[in-house]
Amino acid sequence: MKVRKNLEAVFLAVAFVSTFAAYATAQVPTARASAPVAASAAADTKMQVVVVKAKRLTAAEKAAMS
Repeated sequence: MKVRKNLEAVFLAVAFVSTFAAYATAQVPTARASAPVAASAAADTKMQVVVVKAKRLTAAEKAAMS
């Protein structure tokens, strides 16, 4: 009966302990330096550029659309 009354506290304690255990036992991978992203983006000279040109609607045209 007491376990059912305190089930939320038991759940939070188990969650805290398991999370701490997961972080404590996890292996830290060795970081390897890779080429910077900016350098690889600068090397790509065929970047696509989209240009959108359109005239603005007048107030009468806006009113006619709605």
